[in-house]
Amino acid sequence: MYNAGAALNGHDDHNHNNEYLILFNVFGIFPVMLRSDEQTRVSDKLSPKLTPLTPLLRPTASVSSTQGHNGSVLSIISQTEILPYRVNNFAQSVQESPSPVSAAGGRKHILLLATTRTGSSFVGEFFNQQGSNMFYLFEPLWHVERMLTVESGGTNATVAGPAYRDVLRQLFLCDFSLLESFIEPPPQEHVTSFLFRRESSQSLCEDPICTPFVKKEFERYHCRSRRCGPLNLTLASHSCMQKQHLAIKSVRVRQLETLRPLAEDPRLDMKFIQLVRDPRAVLASRMVAFSSKYKNWKRWVTDRDVPVDDNEVRKLKGNCDNIRLSAEIGLKQPAWLRGRYMLVRYEDIARFPMSKAADMYNFTGLPFSSKLEEWILKSTQASKEMTGVYSTQKNSSEQVEKWRFSIPFKLVQLVEKVCGPAMTLFGYRFAENKEMLTDKSVSLIEEKTFL
Repeated sequence: MYNAGAALNGHDDHNHNNEYLILFNVFGIFPVMLRSDEQTRVSDKLSPKLTPLTPLLRPTASVSSTQGHNGSVLSIISQTEILPYRVNNFAQSVQESPSPVSAAGGRKHILLLATTRTGSSFVGEFFNQQGSNMFYLFEPLWHVERMLTVESGGTNATVAGPAYRDVLRQLFLCDFSLLESFIEPPPQEHVTSFLFRRESSQSLCEDPICTPFVKKEFERYHCRSRRCGPLNLTLASHSCMQKQHLAIKSVRVRQLETLRPLAEDPRLDMKFIQLVRDPRAVLASRMVAFSSKYKNWKRWVTDRDVPVDDNEVRKLKGNCDNIRLSAEIGLKQPAWLRGRYMLVRYEDIARFPMSKAADMYNFTGLPFSSKLEEWILKSTQASKEMTGVYSTQKNSSEQVEKWRFSIPFKLVQLVEKVCGPAMTLFGYRFAENKEMLTDKSVSLIEEKTFL
């Protein structure tokens, strides 16, 4: 999928094997290739610590030790069964409390998969605005990506994919303990002031999670609608278990295939919604939103030749290929995804927000609330004063092909060259020349239905 942060750079130097230690996550066994001076810090984060919020772990295979190239001992836990945990009544450590509403009881678990600058924050609000029966989380995997990037020098897709999957599984089970391992600085007694974009989740800013405001406690992502104290993750877990449904929005999962264990988990009733957007529009948007990271693209506008083999171009191609491959798997509806996958184009949502929101709710099996309908009407007819690069309120019909008048044709040609297969699959027409690109009477969006 499109890059959502750091580049997907792994450690490819096979001449320095003795500098690395392979760590294994007990929740899913994914190798993290780290230099020896980094191993202790990451190992501490990935090692399970039994706290009031942490699930009990029962190893189903023996723990063995082997010697690595540098003589370090590798502790390998081949499988781990995660027992359901129960949150206490906030006074004692491990006391029985109501378990999460089960899949059998009608609970839906919804994962919105997207990439940056595809309108995912807006579409995520379709679920955030649902009301009291929905627990919504905005980009919780930001912490996972950040920690893996800082500790290993880059976000390796082979490592990150399973890590994202394991954290998502626990969050869908209303268990925040694994996510805690990735939050920096570490939460104290399950309380943190550093959860990314807390204010984007109504669920994390309502009672009983909204504890009394603490004057001298700085919280970067504080709730907007009311003043709350630092986020108590134990309270969040308990509140999550009381909700009928749970939705998570993420721009960090690269491959749908890595999430297969979630679809096959009998405790979950997973629904995957993949949001895509014309890659030419995504590039145009990112050049504005992330200006400092796209200096090369701006320079190429005036250069005679565009280096197709440049790392930035290869990254774009890899992102487009990942999106396409995930969509191809989803659209084929293999047994593990049958009835669980939906593909939606940003352009269709922008043009027909109400009907597309209804389609998504029909797919997930959720009731379409009047509150959501009111929010959609308000947010898709916003004035210019209410809009902005990161705003979820825009005049959506005007946004659809606005990019065509802000990106040079030279860059459009480059995107079409490396992202052609994805554009064809999703029904985006190629601009044959500069005149066609800026001709408002010619649409570059094919009318297409995805089953």
